[in-house]
Amino acid sequence: MNDENEPSQLSEDEKKLFEDLMPEDLEEILDSGVNRRHFLKLMTLAGGGVLAAHSAVAEQLLTKPLNPLPTEFASATLENGVNVSLKVNGTTRKLMVDSRMTLLDTLRERLELTGSKKGCDHGQCGACTVIVNGQRVLSCLTLAASCEGKRVQTIEGLAQGDTLHPMQAAFLKHDGFQCGFCTPGQLCSAVALMDEAKNGHASYVTENVRKQAGAVQLSNEEIRERMSGNLCRCGAYPNIVAAIQEVHSGKPVEQTFRFSA
Repeated sequence: MNDENEPSQLSEDEKKLFEDLMPEDLEEILDSGVNRRHFLKLMTLAGGGVLAAHSAVAEQLLTKPLNPLPTEFASATLENGVNVSLKVNGTTRKLMVDSRMTLLDTLRERLELTGSKKGCDHGQCGACTVIVNGQRVLSCLTLAASCEGKRVQTIEGLAQGDTLHPMQAAFLKHDGFQCGFCTPGQLCSAVALMDEAKNGHASYVTENVRKQAGAVQLSNEEIRERMSGNLCRCGAYPNIVAAIQEVHSGKPVEQTFRFSA
């Protein structure tokens, strides 16, 4: 029996399929097996009808499980390895990472928490926002090594089992997303925003930043300002504001969209 880390054996028909349709990937497939990228290529070819002549073989391939991504990295492959222990969504995770590895890449590539998205990778779009020790941070600009001993909450940790977080439920009610790419960051940012308002944190539109204030009653303008670091390329901003306002105020907010009869 092959070791679980060895690539699964391909039949001659499967090799012929890849040789005919994906010759540029054949060497990699024979060496390490079929991965997610190869699978998506096959799906694209299937959608275009190119697999018609190989339908039986393609069906067999597409129903096979993908080779699992390695979850452990040999320390010898890291040039600047450091041991990091952090609590992610309530579970302590200990691993060795490159000292230059970002929190975003650690979450996605090492811990397989792919909800946090890599958008611009320059800290400008907010798609990678997670909550660290109760504060929202841009995980693409945060080194994993700097999170030693800290609590990290990602989009995967907002719901409690099958019960959605109130902010998630509000986003669903108000249609606060379209393509959904920015939604994990929007939700994490919105959840952290609630605590910021509760603790009286000032924003750019606060009238008097020197005045010690208690909990802030957020206006729609305040919400827009405090969420301005999270970009939505679909333009669902009014619905996002409505969802946050409903959770913040605890009162139903009229939905801002209507369906045609």
